[in-house]
Order: sequence, then structure tokens, then C-alpha cells
Amino acid sequence: MNNQWITAKAFVNYLNWAKMSNYLRLYLSFHWSRLLKKPMLWGMPTTLSIEPTTSCNLRCPECPSGLRSFTRPTGMLDVALFKKAIDQSKSHLTYLHLYFQGEPFLHPEFTELISYAHKAGIFTATSTNAHYLSEENVNKTIASGLKQLIVSMDGITQEVYQDYRIGGKLAKVQEGLSLLVEKRRDSGQNFPRIVLQFLVTGKNEHQIPALQNWAYNVGVDELQLKTTQVYNFENGSPLIPKAEKYSRYVKAKNGKWQLKKKIENKCWRMWQGAVITWDGKMVPCCFDKDASHVMGNIQEKPIEEIWKNVHYDKFRQQLLRDRTQIDICKNCTE
Repeated sequence: MNNQWITAKAFVNYLNWAKMSNYLRLYLSFHWSRLLKKPMLWGMPTTLSIEPTTSCNLRCPECPSGLRSFTRPTGMLDVALFKKAIDQSKSHLTYLHLYFQGEPFLHPEFTELISYAHKAGIFTATSTNAHYLSEENVNKTIASGLKQLIVSMDGITQEVYQDYRIGGKLAKVQEGLSLLVEKRRDSGQNFPRIVLQFLVTGKNEHQIPALQNWAYNVGVDELQLKTTQVYNFENGSPLIPKAEKYSRYVKAKNGKWQLKKKIENKCWRMWQGAVITWDGKMVPCCFDKDASHVMGNIQEKPIEEIWKNVHYDKFRQQLLRDRTQIDICKNCTE
């Protein structure tokens, strides 16, 4: 709770009247749209996820980057394209997640991207597998203005960790985290806030108590136990936890598995923000990993024009009418 309070105060420091009024307009238009069953949009995206790269050093089994199974082009974000997105968004953007797929620290100018957004008055966060937290990268990260660093670590022993994070070295992750905690303390700064994220699976759920002890001892700011997305979950998977509270899925009466949470004909994400891929495609949310629902490309059109175009409007209309017919929603927890 203390970390959430510190993070919230940092977030509020980036706000101004224009950003708050934009958020309020989005919020009101979302609920008005639900009432009318017709999409209304009175603001610009308040959050964005921008993808630095699709490249990754690991081969996680439920990730397109890890599986090397993208049906879209792969590559690195051009710095000029990133600056273009920030310059078009900085007046209304409250939160930037510099991540979609891939390992962001593989981008050679990653911390420069963070710095640019931070100087533009935007709260920045990223997610990493923490294999590149070298002393140089740690120093650059602390200096960049990054406010939140989410670290994925799904095991407390190498044997269990590598079962999901295939190709990963747990000792390297732990060393990098310890170094970041130490360097941040020595710098006298509170940021970035370090969130240790644990994808709970049927293979690692027994390690949660040991993980909690380790996280406390190393000094991370928060531990999050996150449910794991499983492809083709209907027939079950060893990745589905036995403890239902850690699972997105439950077994139905017919023996098949189904989403625990019913899909409703609403989604705040479609009014709140969007995702931009490394090559400028604007897609509705982070569940569209293959960019199968491209609303436009910021290399060709400004963000505002894409955000309010007919294609986006039709997508929101379908969501309000029958969300179960949208493929990327069929494995969603929202």
C-alpha cells in the first residue's frame, strides 16, 4: 500500500487541468456510450503503450515474442517516430507504458526514449525480464526519470523459473534487481518504483511463500501475483493454477475450461487509450499481440485522426453490441 501511495503521488505530479479535463470527458463519454449503446468519444487517449521492439532474449511459451510466432513484421522503434507520438500526445497523455511485446532494454536508445517522455511531462513505466540490468543500464534508468519498473520473475529456483522463462537465468535477474535497489538507494531517489511481477502457474504456485520472503529481503517495492494468459485454454493446461484465486479460468460442467469472468459488452480501455507498435500501427489494446485490428498508422495519419476515425468507431460499436464476437476479447480479464 505504501508503494501504491508513493506511485500515486508521483502520478498526480504530472497532471494539469488539461489532462484531468480530458480524462473526465473520456470517462463521461464511455458511460454515456454504454447507456446509449452507441460509441461517443469526447477526449483523446489518456494512456498509451508504445512498443520499443519485438525482439526478446527469452522463449516464453505463451508469448509471441518468445515463440517467434508473430504474423506481423518485427523490428525496432524509430526514435523519430516515438518523438512524433509523444509530441502529438503530451498535452493529454497521463501514462506511458514503454512496452508491448519484446524486451525493451534491447532497444539501443531505450533510456533516451524514457527521458524524452519524462521531459514532456508524462508518467513513464516499463516491463522487463531484467536480464539487462547491468550497472550502466541501471545508472541510465535511474537518471532517465522512469517512474515504474515492472520485473517479471516467475520462479524462485532456476528449475522452476526456466520452465516458463525459457533461456532465462534466475541468478542474473536477482543480481540485476539487487543492483538496482542498491544504486537507487545510493542515489537518494525513490524512483523507479520496482514492482516484482509473478505470473502464477500450476508449476510455480507452490513457491509463492518463498518468493514473498525473497522479495521482502531484497527490498523491492511491491510484489504482484498475476494470473497467466493461456492460449487454447479450453482443454486445460499445466499452466493453469490449482488455486482458483490465481487463475483466469474455471472448469465448466462439460469438463472444458472457460474464463472465470464473464465477458461484458463494455471495455474502458477502448476509451482510455491504445497501443502503438514499433512500426507505428495503432491497435486497440495489449491483447491484440499480432496487430490484427489496425486502426491506422501514425506514420501516415496523426493520432487524433486515427483515434476518431470510422474504423475505430465501428470497433467500439461492435464492442458495445456483442463483445464476444471480437477475437482478442475471448481471453480477456477486463
